[in-house]
Amino acid sequence: MPKVEHAPHKDGDVFVDYENKVFEDVKAQPGEKALVTFHTVAFEGSIGFVNLLQATRLIRKGFDTSVLLYGPGVTLGVQRGFPRLGDEAFPGHMNANRQIVKILEEGGKVYACRFALQALYGHGEQSLIPGITPINPQDVLDLILLARRDNAFILDTWTV
Repeated sequence: MPKVEHAPHKDGDVFVDYENKVFEDVKAQPGEKALVTFHTVAFEGSIGFVNLLQATRLIRKGFDTSVLLYGPGVTLGVQRGFPRLGDEAFPGHMNANRQIVKILEEGGKVYACRFALQALYGHGEQSLIPGITPINPQDVLDLILLARRDNAFILDTWTV
């Protein structure tokens, strides 16, 4: 059996060159828009949270950013907590909620489909994180078409 002859890794070690950025740091031109759509279930993998972070980055890059929660994506926008609303039951439990609040605080807009909210997941508008705008199910497609018409950057978040 081969012998391993190097010291074990320790806190503070670096495995990759994280400072080497290959591409330019793109900033929005005046008036540029972005739409990030979510058709994914909260806590079903990391993609929902990762793209909430991307939405925040788009805001910070200067894009007029909207977030669309539809289908199972509305589950990202409901208030949660345990044992009381707002309580973090385990580390990371409230990550999506806190990130949506940050998006709203930094000037982003967040929309949630009323049909998915009530018909699919049994929630009412009062269940949404304050600041999220509930929309008619027919507005889901129109919001996407408006973004397309405005030449917005569109990032779709889907899980299967």
